[in-house]
Amino acid sequence: QVQLVESGGGLVQPGGSLKLSCAASGSVFRIRSMAWYRLAPGKQRERVAQITPGGITNYADSVQGRFIISRNNARNTGYLQMNSLEPEDTAVYYCNTEPVNYPWGQGTQVTVSS
Repeated sequence: QVQLVESGGGLVQPGGSLKLSCAASGSVFRIRSMAWYRLAPGKQRERVAQITPGGITNYADSVQGRFIISRNNARNTGYLQMNSLEPEDTAVYYCNTEPVNYPWGQGTQVTVSS
């Protein structure tokens, strides 16, 4: 059973930065696209960024130019560098493959507030 573990969240002021990490227990990211998703209160889970095994990236309009997704295939890990954070970015962030193929992890809470 593949397990996904997200970390790196926290409380940050508007305009601040955070870097999230995603560790997978198996080699799930070496041949599959990896993505970061977020779930905010009262909203549906949305995909914010994805990266193919070859490194091609795609971002939601709401985070374009502020977030950077990356991956380390050898370590089966993924990252999300989040800059210029806004209160609207407050959510629980999850990683998974794209399309989603594994059970969701516990996620990591990101709170943007002054």
